[in-house]
Amino acid sequence: MGEIVSSANAGDVLACVGLGSCIGLALIDRRAGVAGLAHVMLPVSPGETDQVGKFADLAVPALVEEIGRLGAAKHRLDAVLVGGAAMFSFGTTGTTQEIGKRNEEAVRSALDATRIPVRAAETGGDRGRTMRVHVGTSRVTSREAAGAEIELYGDLAIDLRRAA
Repeated sequence: MGEIVSSANAGDVLACVGLGSCIGLALIDRRAGVAGLAHVMLPVSPGETDQVGKFADLAVPALVEEIGRLGAAKHRLDAVLVGGAAMFSFGTTGTTQEIGKRNEEAVRSALDATRIPVRAAETGGDRGRTMRVHVGTSRVTSREAAGAEIELYGDLAIDLRRAA
């Protein structure tokens, strides 16, 4: 949680396990065969921190920089988001702090500011998810707790979007 990982090694699989209200943010440069993944826990940093992957406002630029060092070009990046669930209710009224929704909005805002398009997302709901990014093939999958794994991004997902 709160970490950033990246790879340019085909066959590597980057994963965020147990995404609840957190957002798994994948940035992919298909042409360069580079991918990165951040496990964003909170929308805004409190100031200086050594945990840049934990906060949306810091994670997006840090992830762009990290995968850039591996050969990714900012103008070729695609983003995929998973998570942002409403995992917790407080009191008998069912109120939430909407941290999942706020995390997603903050990540999308940071991506908009850097002009990186969100190509696929599976967010919201009330169940945790696991996200996997397959480096080399650029495949991104999501699996809801006790559910089937689905492809959100990659050749199969692109073919399905074209057919729709």
